[in-house]
Parts: sequence; structure tokens; C-alpha cells
Amino acid sequence: MATPINPSVRYYRRGTTRVLWVPTIANKNAPTRAEIDAGTALEGETGAMSGWQTSSATVATAALGSRFTPTVPGEITAADSSLTFWASKDADDVRSLLVREARGYVVWMDEGDVPTQTMDVFPVQVTSQAKVREMDAAAQIMCQFSITSEPAENVAIPAAAAP
Repeated sequence: MATPINPSVRYYRRGTTRVLWVPTIANKNAPTRAEIDAGTALEGETGAMSGWQTSSATVATAALGSRFTPTVPGEITAADSSLTFWASKDADDVRSLLVREARGYVVWMDEGDVPTQTMDVFPVQVTSQAKVREMDAAAQIMCQFSITSEPAENVAIPAAAAP
């Protein structure tokens, strides 16, 4: 008999997930605690998000000897991605941090900043700071990002430095 997959410990993302803007990371596959701590926590002002996942295409590998066309993994792409923040009436908000064309890393710690968990590190460039204008909604700023190279996924979160 096959072994069942481990049952998940389900959780609610709000209040758990951390998202950071980190200006510099030497190795996206192994960020240091100092690099992470030098980042800016964004989750407290994040009102919405979109994208932030990778997908893989397939390439057909037809052979004359069969009517079936098998496929092999092809290119890896990242979805168009954005973070939407609350705008401040005094303009002292995300606009001063995530300026157009800024390069850095968006780090996702889905289960929180817990060293036994993993994170995803997205190398990005800010492409826009769009003001979201709606009649009956609080003012927001949508920052859009281009993913500039393959994200490092399921990277170990480093432990905090010993006191």
C-alpha cells in the first residue's frame, strides 16, 4: 500500500506571512541573517498582492514512430507581480522606498520568519508606482515588479545571531 502524503498543518496567511524588501543579497540561494535584517518589512502596509510564483512551460518532443507526442520541461517564467500598499495622506509611504527602477529582492517567508522554515527570494526591479484611484476605497499605491532572474525557492531561513 502506498504511503499517504503528510497531512498539512493549515494556516491563515494574514498575521503569519512576512514579506521583505532587501536591497542587497550576495547569494540569493543562501541569504545571510545580516542581509535579511537589513531589509524592510512590508507586510504591515501590504493590502494586496498578485503574482509571485513561477511556472514551467513544456516542449513537445514528437517522434515519427508514434502518434503520441510526449513533452519535456521547457522554459521557466515568473508571473507579472505586484504589491499594493496603503497610501499615506502625507505621502510618507512606500513611494520613498520602492522607487521606479530600484533593484533589490522581495523575500517571502510564507510561514513566518522561522529558521526551521523556508523562504523564496525574488530578484526584482520596480517598474511602477501606480496610484490606485477608486471612488469608495482607501487610497493605495500598487508597486509592480519585473522578476530579473530565476527566483531562489525553498531556501532555508537563517537563524538569528546569538546574543
